Amino acid sequence: MWRFVSLLLLMLSASPALPGPWLREKDSAFTAASVTAFKDRDYGYDYKSALYAEWGYKENLTLGFDFEENRDLYGHATVFARLPLASFGEKGRFAAEFGVGVHHRHKGAWALYKTTLSYGKSFQTDWGDGWVAVDTTLEYRTHNALIRKLDLTAGLKSRRWIDPLLQVETAYRSGDDLYWRVRPSVMVRKPDSSTTWVLGLERNDARENTGIKVAIWGEF
Repeated sequence: MWRFVSLLLLMLSASPALPGPWLREKDSAFTAASVTAFKDRDYGYDYKSALYAEWGYKENLTLGFDFEENRDLYGHATVFARLPLASFGEKGRFAAEFGVGVHHRHKGAWALYKTTLSYGKSFQTDWGDGWVAVDTTLEYRTHNALIRKLDLTAGLKSRRWIDPLLQVETAYRSGDDLYWRVRPSVMVRKPDSSTTWVLGLERNDARENTGIKVAIWGEF
């Protein structure tokens, strides 16, 4: 039981893995809300909800908020700032992100601090414009330990209504095994629309079954 709780605490700290090193244009915004449901032996079902938002405060500064909750048992909320580091044109770009927040387990709550270095690159394919982003994160929880994360996001964007998206998230804490979750999805969007629906599956090392995720993204 405690191993399962430890896995949940570790995995719940992950963000939606959406932005990578790209910053929002000044005064533009992006939001993402999602629900993921799993079968559960004890309760019949289990679910988690997430809310993510970011806003282009300046051309070189993006501010954001990240919230995730597994029922009323575990969760986190953080605010963050993203800054550009370097751009190499077609070879990609780097950005840094700094966040502070709180995470909880039942009624107990503790502070968390995180720093992320992101690399991203856009590319062209016969099926549309593609992108890939790699995020490396150090997250410190004041009552627990230092957690190291490595995340990968890749997807396509085209004039089609449906495009693929793949997210892979890993986390490691000293003395424990490497934990992971994989989320293959499809993005459904009408051309020229600012709203995208995301339908996907989620598999992670903390569960024996596969969850179903539904999300809605909006750009403003």
